[in-house]
Amino acid sequence: MSTTTPGTPGTPVSSASWTYAEGFVGEDDVLAAARARADEVGVTPVGPGAGAALRFLAAVLDARAVVEVGTGTGVSGLWLLRGMRSDGVLTTVDVEAEHQRLAKQTFAEAGIAASRARTIPGAALEVLPRLTDGHYDLVFCDGDKREYAAYLDEAMRLLRPGGVVVFDNALWHDRVADPAQRDEQTVAIRELGRTIAAHDSLVPLLLPVGDGLLLAKKEWAPGD
Repeated sequence: MSTTTPGTPGTPVSSASWTYAEGFVGEDDVLAAARARADEVGVTPVGPGAGAALRFLAAVLDARAVVEVGTGTGVSGLWLLRGMRSDGVLTTVDVEAEHQRLAKQTFAEAGIAASRARTIPGAALEVLPRLTDGHYDLVFCDGDKREYAAYLDEAMRLLRPGGVVVFDNALWHDRVADPAQRDEQTVAIRELGRTIAAHDSLVPLLLPVGDGLLLAKKEWAPGD
């Protein structure tokens, strides 16, 4: 007969441990100011844990070209830029031009060259089809949850083989794991997870950081 001890696989992490993990990589004054601006305009940026994960991914991929859906005030964009190559370019899309103005302020305060952040105002599903096939190392999606399936289709086209697509809010405030929750956004995120998990050309991962990050690596195909 076995006993369960702390740290045993399957034991839920405590709220204290989750909080500790979220703050493990700290944020500086520039990110704090960006968060304050986000509060002022009603934007909810990624948490520090998710931001650190994005920076880590960009660094591991040695990312030169990244697409972001949902600029906000530049919190996630700055995390991404800090993980990318020094000559890397972030292409970030948002329907709110004012949010992008605030994001540019964030990037400037962080010392990011203006040439490294290409902000494109507009609806994601109108902008993404205009971007170059197979050119991007990482696609980060934090836009309209109801459009997540369409973002995945675009990401599969935009990513190079070995590139990674990431979706924020993959747990959606604990609603995705609750089958009783059937609102449109929750269902869209839940179905996206199922699609990615079953996709033959993707290697999936769900990270319980922030409000959940759903990741998928685009596999190399014969001839790539």
